[in-house]
Amino acid sequence: MILIADSGSTKCDWIQLNQDGTEFNRFKTMGFNPYFHSAEVIHQVLSKEANLANNANEEIESIYWYGAGCSSPSLNLIVHAGLEKTFHKARIHVEHDLIGAAYSTYRGKPQISCILGTGSNSVFFDGENAYEEVPALAYVLGDEGSGTFLGKRLLAEYLYKRLPKELARDFKKKFKLNKNDIINRVYNQPHPNVWLASFSKFYGEHSDHGWVREVIREGFVRFRDAHILCFEKANQVEVNFVGSVAWHFRDILREVLEEEGIEFGQVVQRPLDGLVDYHLKYLDVLQRSNINT
Repeated sequence: MILIADSGSTKCDWIQLNQDGTEFNRFKTMGFNPYFHSAEVIHQVLSKEANLANNANEEIESIYWYGAGCSSPSLNLIVHAGLEKTFHKARIHVEHDLIGAAYSTYRGKPQISCILGTGSNSVFFDGENAYEEVPALAYVLGDEGSGTFLGKRLLAEYLYKRLPKELARDFKKKFKLNKNDIINRVYNQPHPNVWLASFSKFYGEHSDHGWVREVIREGFVRFRDAHILCFEKANQVEVNFVGSVAWHFRDILREVLEEEGIEFGQVVQRPLDGLVDYHLKYLDVLQRSNINT
């Protein structure tokens, strides 16, 4: 059997395929990011996963993992070690989630593929080779337009007492957070990026509010300018997206891209199905791919 995993920092989507490519099982776990999770944590969580308990060591022959934070050989080794402890007989392939996004949105022609979810990033992909033009700087320095970007902006404006009154009132009622709660959660607790990104749901609940749309738009403009227009062929190829933020606010995203003459392509909320299609069609390409991220 083949196991394909698409892991963000928040959640991980899994699919098990029979050798003939038919679907055997599909499930979810928490997300794993080697910046925040050790190999032992990955192993402990997966070893308790009911969907894997009976066949993980015996029946899984190959694993293709596409994950947030898997941006260097040393980081990839953390995930690889965690998977290897769980799947003793499997051949394990670990790649960045950005490569997963490129595979998932590929439609037979060169493209720019972007992630706009908990974090944000972009890559140029021609079908075999993938290139980043600028790095992703994560939630402190970067992640423009992402869930963490939106969360940081919302919390800061709330604490500065600059949120529109009706939004501030609803925020206070819904979350019951004071300054100390927020500071402690951001600076002293694990996985602050995931917590910050969780506030993107608040934007969705108020998506018709002018302030909300303006902040989302600002984030997308920053993302466009930093992570799309950096590519020489930005105005010559289709630009595609994966991620919940891109999906839920795709009308604003389209406007922001089209203002600069950028071809707005598809938005995929969950890239797992596209990953399956790519693996079935281009397995030979996977085996000789030249990924430079």
